Formats: sequence, C-alpha cells, structure tokens
Amino acid sequence: MIVSCIQGAAGGLLIDEEPGRGSSLSTVEFERPAERRRRATVRAYVPEASRVALPQTRARSRCPELDCLRGRVPPGLLASAEQRALALNIGADQVLVTSGHLCEDDYVRALAGWLQVPFERLDVPRAACPLPDGRLLEAAKAGLLPLRVADAFVYVVAPQTLGRAPSGHRRTSPAERPLPAHLAAASAELCAGTRCSGAGRARIGILAARTARTFGVSIVSLDLAWALASAALALIFLAWAALRVIGALTRWRSWRALRLRTDDLPIYTIVVALYDEASAVPGLLAALRELDYPAEKLQVIFVLEPDDTATREALRQLDPGAPFEILIAPDLGPRTKPKALNAALALARGTFIAVFDAEDRPARDQLHRALDAFLGNGPDIACVQARLTIDNTRDSWLARLFTAEYAGQFDVLLPGLAQLRLPLPLGGSSNHFRTAALRKTGGWDPYNVTEDADLGMRLARLGYRAAVIDSTTYEEAPARVKPWIRQRTRWFKGWMQTWLVHMRAPTRVARELGFSGFLAFQLVVGGTVLSALVHPVFIAVAGYLAATDQLFDTAGSAFGAVLLWLYLGALVSGYLTSAALGLIGLKRRGLLRQGWVLLLMPLHWLLLSVAAWRALYQLLFNPFHWEKTAHGLARTSRLAGPQISR
Repeated sequence: MIVSCIQGAAGGLLIDEEPGRGSSLSTVEFERPAERRRRATVRAYVPEASRVALPQTRARSRCPELDCLRGRVPPGLLASAEQRALALNIGADQVLVTSGHLCEDDYVRALAGWLQVPFERLDVPRAACPLPDGRLLEAAKAGLLPLRVADAFVYVVAPQTLGRAPSGHRRTSPAERPLPAHLAAASAELCAGTRCSGAGRARIGILAARTARTFGVSIVSLDLAWALASAALALIFLAWAALRVIGALTRWRSWRALRLRTDDLPIYTIVVALYDEASAVPGLLAALRELDYPAEKLQVIFVLEPDDTATREALRQLDPGAPFEILIAPDLGPRTKPKALNAALALARGTFIAVFDAEDRPARDQLHRALDAFLGNGPDIACVQARLTIDNTRDSWLARLFTAEYAGQFDVLLPGLAQLRLPLPLGGSSNHFRTAALRKTGGWDPYNVTEDADLGMRLARLGYRAAVIDSTTYEEAPARVKPWIRQRTRWFKGWMQTWLVHMRAPTRVARELGFSGFLAFQLVVGGTVLSALVHPVFIAVAGYLAATDQLFDTAGSAFGAVLLWLYLGALVSGYLTSAALGLIGLKRRGLLRQGWVLLLMPLHWLLLSVAAWRALYQLLFNPFHWEKTAHGLARTSRLAGPQISR
C-alpha cells in the first residue's frame, strides 16, 4: 500500500478527478499539528463538482485534529490527549494512536467521514503512481499522492501525524527497490559493489603483479627485497601501535546535559535490521520500550527480510503497536544489513536516526545524551557513537577477551581519536546520525559487509565529525571459536573493502581528510588489517631465528640488527598496546578482575590472523557474502545477573 508506506497510515482520503471534468478547483483546508509550535496548512484540491460543506465547530479547538472524534470518543480521553499533545508539541491523534486507544484505520475513517470525502484502503502496484522515486518521497512530506487507478486520476491525502503500519503488513513502496534513485546516485562512486566485483578483483591482481615486477626489476637481491619489505611492514606495525597509544593518552571531554524540554524534543527514528532473530525479539522490544523518550516522538522501524517468517511471526504475536513499524526489505541486490538500513532511511521521519542491533540493550537516557552531543558541538557533528560493551562476559574466555577488547576500543581509543578530530571507524551499532547528513552521504553502502567503518570515512571526507558519548549499550559476543571467526572474517573483509573503495583516488582522499586524517585512515583501517595479516609472518620469522640460534646473533651486520629489533619491537608493541588498552578500559568499566584474560593475547592475535586471511580469500572469491552472527545464545548476563535461562 503506497499510502501506508510513505505516510504510516493504513488508508487514505480519495479525491477523484475524472477525465473530461471541468478544471475549476476549489480548496479545502484543514490544519495538522507540526513538530514545532507553528501549525501548517494542508490543502486538498477538489474538483468544483465535488465541493462539499464542511462541518462547522462551535469554537476553535486547541487540537482541531480531534474534531472528527468528538461525540465518538469519551470527552475525558480527548481532554487527556489534548493535554499531552500540547505538552509534547505533537499531534493529539498521534497521542491516541501511540497509547493504543485508537488505531490509525479508525482515525482516518473518522476524519474522512468528518470531511465528507471517500476513504479507501489502497492496494495498488507501484506503477500506478506516475511519480519517480525521488518525487515519491517528496510527496510523502506533502501528504498528497497522485494515482492513476483504471481510467480515473485520483489524489490520495494521508494525515502525516500517524506513525506506523499494521503489524506484519507488507509495504509495497519505493523501498522495495535497491535504493531510491537520488540516494543510489549519491553512493555509487563509493560503492564496494563497483570496487570488489570481478573487475575490481582483476585490478587487485594486476596491482600485485606490477608491484612484484617492480621489485624484481629494481632489486637484484631477493634477500634485500625481503629485508626492505619486512622493515616496511614492521614500521607500519609500529606506527599503528603508536597511534593507539596517542589515542589512549588523549583526554576526552563530555558534554553538558542540556535535557531539552519535552515540547522541544525532535522526532527520533530508530532502525533495527533483523534476520532470523525471533529469539531476540522479546528482549529487544523490552529494551526499546525502556528508552526515556516520549513514544509519540519515536519512530521505530524493524526491517525484515522477505523470507524471515519466524521473526515476523514473533513480532506479530507480541503485537508491539505504535511507535513500532515493520518494513520488509527489498528482495533485490545483496542481502546485507546496510541494504536493509537504506530501505528504512528512505522512510525515516526523524531529525535524528539511531541504529541498533537485535541483541542491543542501550542505556535508558542514550537518546538524550546523543542530543546533548549533537546540540553542544555544532552542525559538523554528524554522528555520535555510544560505547559498546559485552554483556555475556562470563560465558567463556573468548567472551572475556571480547569484553577487554571492546573496553579498550570504545572506552579508551575511540574517545581519544574523536577528541583529536580524526576519522572514526564506527561500531556498527548504537550509532546516532543527523538524518540530513546521512542522506547527504548517500546512506550505507549495501555491498560493504562492514558498513560502519566505510560510513565513518565517508562522513569524514565530507567534512563531518563523529563524537563518542558516555552512554553504554550492552551486546552479546560469540562465546565459541567458530562463530567468532566467522564474525571477524566479515569485519576484516569489510575493512578491506573500505580501504579499496576509498583508495580508488588516494590524492583526493588525502585532500579531503587532510594529512592527519589520511594517515589515521591508513593506520586505523589499513593498518588493522595489515597487522593481522603479517602477524603470523613475524611469528614464523622469529621462530625460525630462534630455532637456528640467530635470534640474538647481531654480529653479522648493523642492518640485520636493526631489522631484528624492528621485528621484536613490532611484536612486543602490538601485544603491549593491546593489553594496555584492554586494562585501562576494564578499569574504567570496573572489570579489572577480568584482566587476567589478557595473558591470552598471543592466542587472540593468532585467531585474528586466521580470520584476516580467511577474509582475504572471501574478498577475492565471495566478496559480498554476509556471515551472520547468531544471537540469543548467551548463558550469562551482567545486566540480568550471573545466570539467565534460555
């Protein structure tokens, strides 16, 4: 239903305009509430032959959108809705719908009867609307949609204050295309689908062959070539470790709690992409309902895949009601989370957008803290990253390592990089965006399997900054090795895609990011991948030298001694910086008693290397495959107590 998809209403008011009728038009005016204090006027153009006399009210209502309900709804309920609507500066009809006292179908029917215009539930194909995709989204804002049904040309008017579609309803909309045309055009240049395709993989091979030929021609000694390459890798590794130290030592600041008045709060859209998450749905709904934000000013979109009947059934049984919406992702293009997010972005009504995952448990005041960061830093802050932490820490040693790693990343390193105004690789969850800035970047790359890192770089290239807020979101970590490897493979593959896409024009990237930003991009994105790939090489070389009693034999040459110390320095610095970040983060989290797990750092790095090499293989032969991480398997929870039942 096109009306349902673009306005959130289940039906519309039809105004017929048959061919051959006179072109004289009259104007019917009615008021609708605006987000802010100003009230706008919506005009529905009606053929002169169809003019009707509108019902007259005895006095001007404070909430005229409720006039169509007077005499049908108890006066006390209407008075309560008016009072809350004026306090929130929102439509009183939305108050009734969000509270569950009224469904949108009933309201639109009552409004149609009060205006004496027909009401119709539309179920027409996309081709019935002559507007292109971009104009269709503009029509959503105006609330007026032209349709050609059979031989008649009709306008559909939909009240804009209604916020959800029926639970389980499949929306036929422009979102069932890969992307709205204007968004697709914006992101095509930086799309991994054009960089990591067959042609892209061929370019990677050509680049490797040319590099090998250059070394072969310019360097006669293979030993010297190997030594120079090893030295370069070790220096990159050391620079990567140095950046982590600088980020950890940089002091960060928080923002003054503004705590906006409820009538000044903007509409906030929350998007959650779900696939095969039926077991996680109850906990997710409970967590989102706990958010300290007026439900009337929330739009929560669950994006489901067409064949995910289990998750859809779980949502249907729970019947979440307003402000929750269900959107079925288009069955076109790659089946990835960023494609699903783009479908929701096209229909988002909020001034700000937050992205959560199925297993997320955000802090109740997180939306307010994000607003504090946005409003306290100026318009160049386009993204706010909340701090992710692991909930099922006690599930296994791997979950404990994950906890330490996240503590170092989100409680130590990223706040420091943000304070230095360097581009951030976003965390993929608990990201809050300015909707306008997000649309300007073209949304998420549907082909990138680590869309968060890519989007963070694109925002930086457009001159935007990201901030990290002191608000926590609890997540579930894989507690077993195989799921952990699959997840890290996807992350490494996405980072490789991100590096390849943005290095398509390196001079342009350097100009847009500046020297420090470009260097940070190379070390944070490229360096992280490279360090995982070369780590087993360093281990193998060190093992060979130890086995042949050459490890501390530096009598041969000064160059050999320097190379040896570079190797050792790279290995030791990698371990020490990772352990130090983890310890600092665990201390800030009050989890220092879990610090013993950092003794397993060498094993952790070997697992990272396995995932990195596996990612490189997939990049060449299966670049867009999304290895999903299963959720709802945790046995323990730091939020719920030492033991939870599943």
